[in-house]
Amino acid sequence: MLFNSYVFLFGFLPVVISVFFILQKLNFNKRYAIAWLILSSLFFYGWWNPPYVILLVSSVVINYFFGQLLNRHKSSSILILSISFNLLLLGYFKYFNFFLENAAYFFDTSFNFTNIILPLAISFFTFQQIIYLLDSAKGLTEKYTFHEYALFVTFFPQLIAGPIVNHKNIMPQINDSSFGSFKVENLAVGISIFFIGLFKKVVIADTLSGYVGPVLDANEVGIQLTYIESWLGMIAYSFQLYFDFSGYSDMAVGLARIFGIT
Repeated sequence: MLFNSYVFLFGFLPVVISVFFILQKLNFNKRYAIAWLILSSLFFYGWWNPPYVILLVSSVVINYFFGQLLNRHKSSSILILSISFNLLLLGYFKYFNFFLENAAYFFDTSFNFTNIILPLAISFFTFQQIIYLLDSAKGLTEKYTFHEYALFVTFFPQLIAGPIVNHKNIMPQINDSSFGSFKVENLAVGISIFFIGLFKKVVIADTLSGYVGPVLDANEVGIQLTYIESWLGMIAYSFQLYFDFSGYSDMAVGLARIFGIT
C-alpha cells in the first residue's frame, strides 16, 4: 500500500485518523490510541504479504524481551545473543537464496528449494531494534512499556522505507501523557507537509519518469540519442530520483505529525 495509492489516500488514512481522534474525544486512555496505531500499522504492513505480519510481530516480541533482560542484567552475553538473533534472521531472508544459488553453480549441481520472498522492510525494523538493544544494555530504555515499544517499531509512516529512527527521538513523544490528544496544529501542519510530498511524488517525479523511461530504454531498442537528449535524460533522471525520495520523506514526516510525532 503506497502513500500515493487511492486505497491509502481514500480508505486507510481517513479511517486511521478518524478512529485515532474519536478515541481521544471519548476520553479513552492513550493506550487505546497507541493500540489502534499498532493494529493499523500491522494492517498496513500485511497489505503486502499477510503471513509476514507474524514475522514482524515475533521480532518485536522477542526483541522487547531481550531489551528487558538487558535492562536488568547488562550482560554482554545477552547482548551478543540478541544481536546474533537479529542478524541471523536478516541473513536468512536476504542471503539464503544467494548462497544456495552460488553453491549450486560452484558444485555444478542443483538444489530443490522454494525461493524465499524477502520480507518488506526487514532491514529497517531489524537495525532499528539492534540500536534499541545497544541502548538497553546501557540502561537507557527501562521506562518504556511493550505497547510503546511496539508502536516505535511498527509505526506505519516509517515502517516500509525508513528512516531508521532512534528510540531517544520517538519514544519520549509516545511516552508523553499528552500523546493521543487532538491538536488542530498537528493535523493542519501534518496534512500540509503530506500534500507537499504527494505533489513532489505524483506531479514532479512521476511526470519526469514518463520522459526518463524512453531515454534509458533507447539503447536497448536501437535508438541513437543526440548529445542534448542524453544529457536531458540524465538530468531528468536525477530530478526524478530526488523528488521521488524527497516526496516520500515529506509524506512520512507529515503522516507522523498528524498523530503528534515529530
